Amino acid sequence: MSRLIYGKKEMAEALAALADGILAAWPEEPVLLGIRRGGLVLSDRLAELIRAKLGRPPAQGALDINLYRDDWTRARALPKVGPTEISFSLDDRRVVLVDDVLFTGRTVRAALEALADFGRPARIELAVLVDRGHREMPIHADYAPFKVAATLNERVNVHFQGQENSPADEITLDSID
Repeated sequence: MSRLIYGKKEMAEALAALADGILAAWPEEPVLLGIRRGGLVLSDRLAELIRAKLGRPPAQGALDINLYRDDWTRARALPKVGPTEISFSLDDRRVVLVDDVLFTGRTVRAALEALADFGRPARIELAVLVDRGHREMPIHADYAPFKVAATLNERVNVHFQGQENSPADEITLDSID
């Protein structure tokens, strides 16, 4: 059973607040790194909003964390590895990792490990659209416009218009029983 918790209007407001918060927090222009899959579309949306404010797009890349996951050896099949796309130096830059939902913290832990292979940023921040709680690691989001109290038997799904099977921007809460 799927229940709509945020629609197009709330998501547009949250995206604008997220971009504003990222720009207001620190004087250095951010590098946006979308964590493959869910973070890529959010990173693109944020880059467009930041471009509109700065008059130029921020540096942007994609980070695949599949080989850095702590559970990939338990998976039944080999992990599907996508490309990491970082065409610039991260050294001494302000990097904002971007993902759609923060849950246990394990994805972010893997992203931090992967990021270390690409340089030494001056600062690393985390921007997510939804913080759903239930952390297993001491990781928090610097920017998280939505906080959703979901149980372990529920899944928070972020849908962006234009994605496969996503007719509109929305966030749903789905039972996984």
